[in-house]
Amino acid sequence: MVERRPLTIAGHTPAAPVVLAPMAGVTNRAFRSICRSFAPGLVYVNEMVMATAVLHRNPKTETMMAFGADEQPRSLQVYGSDPTDLARAVGQLCDEGRVDHVDLNFGCPAAKVTRRGGGAAVPARPALLRAIVRGAVSAAAPYGVPVTAKFRMGIDDDWRTDVRTGLICADEGAHWVALHARTVAQHYAGDARWTAIAELRAALDDAGHDIPVLGNGDIWEATDAVAMMDATGCDGVVIGRGCLGRPWLFSDLVTVLSGGDPPPSRTLGEVAATMSAHARALVEHFDGAAVRSTGEDLAMRDFRKHSGWYLSGYPVGPEMRRRFSMVKSLCEFEDLLGQLDPQACLVEGGERIRRGHTNGPIRPALPEGFRDAPDADSDMSIPDDDRAMAVSGG
Repeated sequence: MVERRPLTIAGHTPAAPVVLAPMAGVTNRAFRSICRSFAPGLVYVNEMVMATAVLHRNPKTETMMAFGADEQPRSLQVYGSDPTDLARAVGQLCDEGRVDHVDLNFGCPAAKVTRRGGGAAVPARPALLRAIVRGAVSAAAPYGVPVTAKFRMGIDDDWRTDVRTGLICADEGAHWVALHARTVAQHYAGDARWTAIAELRAALDDAGHDIPVLGNGDIWEATDAVAMMDATGCDGVVIGRGCLGRPWLFSDLVTVLSGGDPPPSRTLGEVAATMSAHARALVEHFDGAAVRSTGEDLAMRDFRKHSGWYLSGYPVGPEMRRRFSMVKSLCEFEDLLGQLDPQACLVEGGERIRRGHTNGPIRPALPEGFRDAPDADSDMSIPDDDRAMAVSGG
């Protein structure tokens, strides 16, 4: 048996070494509340926000940073490519008592982020990476707020940065590191390469860094988490697309990682009950945040994607799926739920149907001249501007 490093954060010891990955447009307060209803003792990270938008108190960003009154720890992911702005944003969040844990995003492959040198592009500039982590850790330290980091394997197979990134983050005081075992170029295609997680764990051990390493990628069922930890020696797992439409996965993970047997698949009636609770939580989340629409309008538009994920693998006809994808009101939504067969079961292999992003490979979008000097020892960053803030959603 491999001895695992205990996973603790902000004085909180999770019921299992499991963390919800921050996912843009998904892991808002409503989604996290549904996940916590199945497994309240884990770490659920809010969707990422841009440091510049935090400093500008962007209204949309303020809504995105909402936490439940009983939510502990309050975990938020921040991204940016300017060390000064990011440190100021972290300091502001800590000073105002809004977070218990800050996660740094060095893994987002979205073109609108990497094109400006942020997200998964940052590790390709080691001095910049070091400056960002150092600034964030220093800003959070007076408040006792731990800082963690999540990143990918690198830009592509010829430009791997994962081991160096982990070492830099550990050097600069990161509380833990998490690796999504895919490159930017791979995007979400193919299989996650768990061997990279094992290599990172070994490199940190060899360098004498006694911090947890978390693995991310292709955990669709609870047994996958056991397999990843056994194969790589990682200390915990980060759950992304596997929980889309399946928030009970967190309960399954607690059970299996505690030595229990995997629970049976949920019936469609159980799924419908969760969908109803999730939709109502979204209405509450968006209520008061709308300018030209009501909270219900925003919630129903947002929930359309969730409906597709929840119904994946169940014998629901194409016409019913189409109607869910166009739902406009909570009343209409509840009526559709009532038309589902509550006894219907998941089809064989339904747990492993991939949800969320599946596209790739891609050509990474990078700042002009970025490839001309790979791994340039420069801490120069491209300042975030209002256009970037607008398209990022905060």
